[in-house]
Formats: sequence, C-alpha cells, structure tokens
Amino acid sequence: MICLKICKDSTAEDLEPIASAVHSLLGIPTTIRSVNGKGIRMERGEVVDWDYTGPILEKVLEDKITIRTVPKEGVYKGKAVAVTPIKTPDGEIVGAIGVVDLVAALDILSVFREYPDIIDEVEEAKKRHT
Repeated sequence: MICLKICKDSTAEDLEPIASAVHSLLGIPTTIRSVNGKGIRMERGEVVDWDYTGPILEKVLEDKITIRTVPKEGVYKGKAVAVTPIKTPDGEIVGAIGVVDLVAALDILSVFREYPDIIDEVEEAKKRHT
C-alpha cells in the first residue's frame, strides 16, 4: 500500500503528488515546499522547477497564515497569488502550498460588461430563493 505523508523535511519528490493533484484540479500554476526543504513549481501540466521556493511561500511559513497578495519579486512578481500553510492535525506547520490567484486577477467589472446576462441570471436566482 502507498501512503502519502508530509513532514517538515519532505523533499520536492515527496510533495509532487500533492502539487500534481492541485495543479490538475485547478489548471493553474501551483507551488509547494516543506519547512526544511525546497519544493516544486508546476505550470502547464509539468514540473518546471524541482528546487523551488518563493517569497510568499517563505512569508507564509514565517507568519503561519494564509496570504493573498501580489509579490514584488520572484517568478510570480506582479501576479496575484494565494498561499496557505500545510498543518498537521495539531496545528504544526509542515509546509506551504500556493497558486496563482486567478479570481483576484479577474477584472470583474469588465466580465460583467462583456456578459450582461450574468447579472440577469444572478437576479433571477435571488428571486427564486427568497
């Protein structure tokens, strides 16, 4: 039987199945690292860096909180990212995982301008549920 376990010393290879699952599910750039080791960066269905860390992954490990921001440096400089700590059931931080935050990057107003029917659908749904 195969069992995935993550600890503070997990290697990039140990973390690859988790990054791959998240990346396949969301289809967006995904990064992951453990507390004591560098991790991986996945884009377009493949690992593009097996020795990866980034400024927001490191900040999440330091501050122990989820961070949504636009980095001022690193590979994803200028792009919205969301990064969260990976915790054990008793709250110990063992790593961090992040994605490029496409929702934050969307210009919602332009989406609604281009697809005015969305507003009508939302209004109809509200009426049905009240």
